Amino acid sequence: MSFFSLIFLFSLLNLAQSQRQSPRGVFIDCGATVASLIDGREWLPDATFVSSGTAKNLTDPNVAPILSTVRSFPLQGNTNKKLCYVVPVFRTGKYMVRTTYYYGGVNGRDSPPVFDQIVDGTLWGIVNTTDDYARGLVSYYEGVFVAAGKTMSLCIAANTNTDSDPFISALEFVLLGDSLYNSTDFGQYGLSLVARHSFGHNGSIIRYPDDQFDRYWEPFVLSNPTMASFRNVPVSDFWNLPPVKVFETELTSSGMEPVEFQWPPASLPNSTYYVALYFADDRDSSSRVFNISINGITYYHNLSVTSDGVAVFATQWLLGGLTNIILTPAAGSDIGPLINAGEVFNLLRLGGRTHTRDVIALESVKKSLENPPHDWNGDPCLPSQYTWTGVTCSEGPRIRVVSLNLSNMGLSGSLSPSVANLTALTNIWLGNNSLSGSIPDLSSLKRLEIL
Repeated sequence: MSFFSLIFLFSLLNLAQSQRQSPRGVFIDCGATVASLIDGREWLPDATFVSSGTAKNLTDPNVAPILSTVRSFPLQGNTNKKLCYVVPVFRTGKYMVRTTYYYGGVNGRDSPPVFDQIVDGTLWGIVNTTDDYARGLVSYYEGVFVAAGKTMSLCIAANTNTDSDPFISALEFVLLGDSLYNSTDFGQYGLSLVARHSFGHNGSIIRYPDDQFDRYWEPFVLSNPTMASFRNVPVSDFWNLPPVKVFETELTSSGMEPVEFQWPPASLPNSTYYVALYFADDRDSSSRVFNISINGITYYHNLSVTSDGVAVFATQWLLGGLTNIILTPAAGSDIGPLINAGEVFNLLRLGGRTHTRDVIALESVKKSLENPPHDWNGDPCLPSQYTWTGVTCSEGPRIRVVSLNLSNMGLSGSLSPSVANLTALTNIWLGNNSLSGSIPDLSSLKRLEIL
């Protein structure tokens, strides 16, 4: 996802615009050393959330304050290692996680690096900001996830295609209302935003204070007729609570002609998607009824749209390539179709979690070491290509730590007695370090073969 300009990304808002409560959550200004107040929210410096990487300042004087610093993670020696932010959250809370990237030439190369981003134990996707940066744009990625514990991690990881140091500009964990996207099984899936548009809107991105959760509704204008009018749509009746402002514009047709358009604008990989479309009539006396098809398949038949508004969801809809949407007037309708807004998310199957007992035990081992491996953050075992250094895990539905090889790492400190809670261990290797203290009682490790 990308913005159309740098100037409006984090512009200061007139507080008199709205008395609405600011979004709740954690807002991290990556690479910053002091807090700042923007849009009524406190943006925090990132040092307390991350234990690796280097804070750097961009030399571009024209960027917004939040973009003026980044945290950069060294590529050398870190391929296939994840370097994580760990953020306190409410257990079972539903969060919009948004990462923002503006390269600004921080690595001294013309093009930004390509790398992976990870939420907890799930590979969220590839961060590729090359095209946006070439056009002077900022890139952002947004997903919806439910917190399984009291912390969530967002990790940056160099893959085999990464050619310079990965980086991040800003990180947000925004607490969402319970009703939002509640038809999704968040125990099995997360949502990764593909597109969110306000149809017929040709101004700047709609966000807070119009959207109480500061979701970004990008403008979308075609050659189709567009209409603009004020509508007091009762959005509280919508599960996803879209902002009233997206109902002020629409794509419509002349007379009784169908409305046909390609959306999302980009070609999509073959996958399963969550699709939400939003409609509201600006007339109380009309009968506006139409059919919706996506790529020739009926999405909804005889949709009746009134001034109260209506939303149509598909929680698992197969898409691939370019997506063509057609709104066709139904028999008996006395006015043509319209559409106000839409959202599309990729349905992201979660990668799972390491067994809780093993995670707690490894965290204790980490605390007892004076210089633990710098990638010991986030989920120890997942994603499987990004396990913690020295940690080997089992496969299958119950992920356990089966081997701990910390040899030749120059470690100091002691070995926590909690290592005895890693009851699936078969091997422990600790040679050529500078550990001190007593060896814990390991009699509970019934599967241990090598010490």
